[in-house]
Amino acid sequence: MAAATAPASSSSSSGWDFTCNFEVDYGSEDHASIVYKTLAVDTELQPDKVRREMTVSGGKLVVRFEAIEARFLRASFSAFVDLMVLLTKLVEEYGVTNEEHSAL
Repeated sequence: MAAATAPASSSSSSGWDFTCNFEVDYGSEDHASIVYKTLAVDTELQPDKVRREMTVSGGKLVVRFEAIEARFLRASFSAFVDLMVLLTKLVEEYGVTNEEHSAL
């Protein structure tokens, strides 16, 4: 099962004062990659107010949010986590074999 940690911190860098970093351990590079590829197509609606960076490393999805205001960070993070939870449940429920993943 995936586990997430989300230490929120504040670091001032030209207006992007609100940040949140977290990672979800999928235990599989394939599963993390599927979630990454699915979420990557959903870009931020207000890129001038919220930035999101994602990577996959060692079976983990690593995500960083930066925002100019706390409310933008909260809204973006909340919507992202809702989608990520749904995708995680789908991946855990149905999984993917190596043959299926190579066809993606």
